Amino acid sequence: MPYRTSFRFIVLLLVVLLTGSAFSQSIDLSKSQIFSPSDKATLLRSIEVLQNEVEKRTGIKLPVAKKLPKSGNVILIVSESELGKLPEPYRNAVSALPELKSEGFKLVAGPSNTLIIAGKDARGILYGVGRFLRKAEMTRGKLQVDGRLAISTSPRYPMRGHQLGYRPKTNAYDAFTVAGFDQYIRELALFGANTIEILPPRTDDDATSPHMKIPAAQMIVEQSRICKSYGLDVSIWYPNMGKNYVHPDSIAKELAERDQVFASLPKLDGVFVPAGDPGELEPDVLFAWLEKEATLLQKYHPKAKIWVSPQVFRPTQKWFDAFFSHANKEYPWFGGVVFGPWVKIPVQKIREMLKPSIPIRHYPDITHNYSAQYPVPHWDLAWAMTLGRESINPRPFDEKMIHNALDQYGIGSVSYSEGTNDDVNKFVWSDQDWDPEMPVIETLRDYSRLFFGPEYKEAGAQAIVDLEKNWRGEVVDNDGISITLRQWQSMEKSAPLKLLQNPRFQMGLIRAYFDDYTRQRLIYELELEQQARRALASAGKSGAMKAIRDAESWLEKAWKERILPDHQQKCYDLADSLFKSIGAQLTMKKHGAMSGRGNFVDLIHMPLNDAPYLLDQFKRIEKLTSEAEMLREIDQLLHRTDPGPGGFYDHFGDPESWYRVVPGLPWEKDPGSLQSPRIGFGVGLVGEEWVDEIQATGFKGQVTPRAWMKQAKTLYDQPLQIRYDNLDPEAAYRLRISYTGRFRSRMRMTTDDGQTIHDFIQTGEQPTFEFNVPKAATADGKVIFEWTCGEGERGSQVTEIWLMKQ
Repeated sequence: MPYRTSFRFIVLLLVVLLTGSAFSQSIDLSKSQIFSPSDKATLLRSIEVLQNEVEKRTGIKLPVAKKLPKSGNVILIVSESELGKLPEPYRNAVSALPELKSEGFKLVAGPSNTLIIAGKDARGILYGVGRFLRKAEMTRGKLQVDGRLAISTSPRYPMRGHQLGYRPKTNAYDAFTVAGFDQYIRELALFGANTIEILPPRTDDDATSPHMKIPAAQMIVEQSRICKSYGLDVSIWYPNMGKNYVHPDSIAKELAERDQVFASLPKLDGVFVPAGDPGELEPDVLFAWLEKEATLLQKYHPKAKIWVSPQVFRPTQKWFDAFFSHANKEYPWFGGVVFGPWVKIPVQKIREMLKPSIPIRHYPDITHNYSAQYPVPHWDLAWAMTLGRESINPRPFDEKMIHNALDQYGIGSVSYSEGTNDDVNKFVWSDQDWDPEMPVIETLRDYSRLFFGPEYKEAGAQAIVDLEKNWRGEVVDNDGISITLRQWQSMEKSAPLKLLQNPRFQMGLIRAYFDDYTRQRLIYELELEQQARRALASAGKSGAMKAIRDAESWLEKAWKERILPDHQQKCYDLADSLFKSIGAQLTMKKHGAMSGRGNFVDLIHMPLNDAPYLLDQFKRIEKLTSEAEMLREIDQLLHRTDPGPGGFYDHFGDPESWYRVVPGLPWEKDPGSLQSPRIGFGVGLVGEEWVDEIQATGFKGQVTPRAWMKQAKTLYDQPLQIRYDNLDPEAAYRLRISYTGRFRSRMRMTTDDGQTIHDFIQTGEQPTFEFNVPKAATADGKVIFEWTCGEGERGSQVTEIWLMKQ
């Protein structure tokens, strides 16, 4: 476990060992030379990183000295094994700090403008350079560091990495150049990453994209070479895309492809094979195939191992029993088990099911907002409809909470990423894998200092935090969203051109403008809807057709009289700039994004009120033949959610109704909600379980109420329970229920006293059902309804309930 000796102790100790005089607050390294007693290639790469990154920010080219300067003004870079080559005062300064473990480093600021970076090994030196760059104050012509700097730290977990897949589905990586990947990998390493995961040319994606600078088969070779040059590990996510893994001809074809890929890579340390999504094999077939794959893998990379995730969409207990039976056999080629998205069993349980000698690697989804391993808790529907599943999504405090809830069960992680949208999350996660005690704000300060500039250390860090706060609670009630924009605008107003063109700054800025525009538009459109409903309510006096026309006029103002055009234009301009600089694809038509893959700027005008549903209903009502029928339908439309006298209505995507949902574990303990209810999004299409956008279309293509887009749900066979109390014990109740959502599950509904409301029914065929509630179930004035799925189903979903008194 990394730990720190107090600054006071370190300062006093160095005073005695080195000079006997006090340090100044900061030391100036602007005229320093770099000296290292070693000429190893990996160490020279770290020196190159230091020189390059300093020169970018300061214009200073730090020279490398052939001999140790006697007058100070030196940055000493040394491995622990070569400390003996340094003069005694320097050795003593380093030795005074706590001992290191693998990949650790010591960073000491000394007198006479001296800095020592001592690594346990070659990687430790790279990470020491990274920490120095994170802490240094770099401005034009100036390189300074706190004179009290004294750090000794080693990583908690041995695996710390990120997946950088060069494929069309990502929202930016497919537009990266070789140099772009080199820089991005370097920057991740500066924050402690030691593993990069690549993807083979053939996945569940298109073979190429118009953004690619070179073919995928060539780029993965370059990615592997880059990692090797930095001394980092390389993993490859390699799904089973073949149709048959039993027939000899099919196996030969699959092995031939892998032979070509494995042979081409300069470095490969591991292969991660998901059991599903894509591909889905029975465990006996899967492990027999993996053994053949491992033989081929180790032909070219003798120390490489294969990792497997028990990731399948509709798993059964029989499947899991067979999987863990194989996993526990400790095959010599088997690296361990991966815990990632769509793994049904909690990681704590997986740890119990595996032998202690078999490691678990986390594969955290840091890239998605919903339909995700770790969705944003109780995310407002307005965000789901506009920002979508894969927007720019800094969630620093959420990521730390998620990491620290589960980190103890694994050896570290390689994150699941689909592009640059999760950039902040990557750096937070790497820092937490290094040291779970690291305060998030310190990571964000380092991020802002290094990437924005030292003068933006605090303002940038807090502005990123504010973007995460934008997603807390209901959009309409969150006044902080406009304050967040003001914070970013304040930096924007004073920022030099270099910062204004900085992609990381632009990613924060576009979110700030987009969020404020969405909130102001939501308020505006909800008010227009209220005006439309008031017009409809007067239909008895004005006549049905006039009421409908007046209501239409109010609703149409949302797109005929748009608000805040400057906000819209700013988002369009920033999207263009991000596409030019890093290939970020925020729209489909202009930037070539794939639908649902980060193209949130396409959704900037997504209707946020019930206008689509109301306008569709108006068309239906206008076709009726009598005024009385039209007035009756208008009244029913206005009072769609009315449960009648003594009844109850709840929409379980609404915070006001969530108190009825029986909680599971706290989010802090179960961030993946494998044992707890969560919010779900999507109406559900007949024959489909996946939609790229959350909008008011659903069953058989009809336009649906806005409420149907959000629901309460649980995953797999975890029961979903909803409680009602204060019922009339003498009354009989009838239940109307809407089942909408992404999953087309077979669900069964019972009560807490064991009575069946309905047996297993297939959802996704129709949205709304009605059932009588057995009077005995409510005789004590309360009832708990419970939904469970059949084995192999993906989860229970409940959107609306009308509990109507008969």
